[in-house]
Amino acid sequence: MVIIDEYDKPLLDTMTDSSLHNIMRDKLKGFYGILKQSDKYLRFVFLTGVTKFSHASIFSDLNHLVDLTLDPRYADICGLTQKETEQNFAPEIESILEETGRSRDDYMEKLCLYYNGYRFSGKPMTVYNPFGLLNHFDKTGEFLPYWYETGTPTFFINLISKQKINIVNLSNMRIGYESFRKYDIENLDALPVLYQSGYLTISDYDEEREKFILDYPNLEVRSSFAKSLLKQYFQAPADNANALFVTLPDALLDGDVEGAINALRQYMASIPYDIIRETENYYETVVHLVFSMMGLNCHSEVRIAAGRIDTLVETRNFVYCFEFKLNDTAEKALAQIDSKEYLLPWEGSGKKLFKVGVNIDHDKRNIGLWKVSEHSLY
Repeated sequence: MVIIDEYDKPLLDTMTDSSLHNIMRDKLKGFYGILKQSDKYLRFVFLTGVTKFSHASIFSDLNHLVDLTLDPRYADICGLTQKETEQNFAPEIESILEETGRSRDDYMEKLCLYYNGYRFSGKPMTVYNPFGLLNHFDKTGEFLPYWYETGTPTFFINLISKQKINIVNLSNMRIGYESFRKYDIENLDALPVLYQSGYLTISDYDEEREKFILDYPNLEVRSSFAKSLLKQYFQAPADNANALFVTLPDALLDGDVEGAINALRQYMASIPYDIIRETENYYETVVHLVFSMMGLNCHSEVRIAAGRIDTLVETRNFVYCFEFKLNDTAEKALAQIDSKEYLLPWEGSGKKLFKVGVNIDHDKRNIGLWKVSEHSLY
């Protein structure tokens, strides 16, 4: 019996050094070739790893492996289901509830939002990240990015930048099964690598088109990854981002649009002037990442029947529809929301709906005039 954990670590550690990477690949290829030669002596061989490098790169001589990556029979092998979590950690959960005074429903909902969400097949089954969950219980219920802080996503962020992937749409990317086979340094596709490494997961499966839809797995990864992207792309001081955590979420949760706009203005004022680009998409990306970093339910470039919404933020009680115009008027932005009936799909949600028209003043490199109106059903 041969069991190998993290078979791909030598390859991942050398992704930025192609010559050393190729040496490691050839060494591993020789090792796995020996396993093939010893086949008659082996009853069971099991390999685990973060990424799935192709058979051609290291497994050409070990070509009878069975790939379990997207097999629905093993969809819960790498995490804890909701039922397993509630049963096996009942004492820890009860202790946290007693200590904090939180209601069970609110606590379990937040636990799920932070650490659940990983999905490993077309089958609609999600699991918790064991590392994050165990650390959460060990720290007596603190909601922190335990797993995210163990890794360094700089390589992945550089890969996204190199392949010019639209970062506001990372939560709605579609890829086919064949994309999960592209794990060679000469032909590296960012999306399946982000999936295999845990920064994205399967959110849905389009059976008719045979496409997987990818999204962030949970709040831990969404907010932390957005913070890393903000730091990489916009180079604003960390203190300014920390200040946002105090003001922006509270403003949106309270229906305070003016407070939210002022918080955004303060943050955008800290971005170095020489990296700002004169495009609507640039400013839209800043706003999208800020909202995501706050852990808010934010979607940008939302496609509906009538057109494309720039940015939509949804809280428990409110829905905010933002339309941005570069060197134009807030009135024109509001008029577009009305003419395209962007908020029509949310009219039956029972939430208060806000239309927010925003003019971006590029001379000031910040939000200029803006207007807000409450959406009426009549």
